[in-house]
Amino acid sequence: MRAAAGPLPALAAALGSAALLLGALAFQHLGGLPPCPLCIWQRWPHVVAVAAGVAVAALLARGRRMPAALALLGAAAAATSGAVGVYHTGIERRWWPGPDTCAAPDMGGLSPGQLLDAILAAPVVRCDEVAWAFAGLSMASWNALLSFALALPWLLAARRGGSGRA
Repeated sequence: MRAAAGPLPALAAALGSAALLLGALAFQHLGGLPPCPLCIWQRWPHVVAVAAGVAVAALLARGRRMPAALALLGAAAAATSGAVGVYHTGIERRWWPGPDTCAAPDMGGLSPGQLLDAILAAPVVRCDEVAWAFAGLSMASWNALLSFALALPWLLAARRGGSGRA
């Protein structure tokens, strides 16, 4: 029974990524908070982590070992989402500029017609504004913290060498 603990952290981390994705979708569809482009970028690595977790579960169901490389993929995916979350947080806090597609352009010195054109071409959801915060942290900040935390169980599973079998 002790050997079966190897992939359990990976499965728990995959469920954590699934929970973060569901939370983001709930904020979007139930809470009326549409995502900015960087919010979408933060979601894709979680999709990869969930897929890695599904692969782990499928292997275990067949009585096969979890390859450590699969756990490392999950860890890299979670850490990537965390890194994008840090980048997004920096944009929100004005620590560094974001992509041109995420922020409002400099409107100084524009004619009224140019200003109207710039406003109409501006993205609806901006990456440099916090749409929601809890305890002083934005969704991007929470995603960064939780994603880095989710990378740890994946690494633990990889360290254990995927020794678990169904």
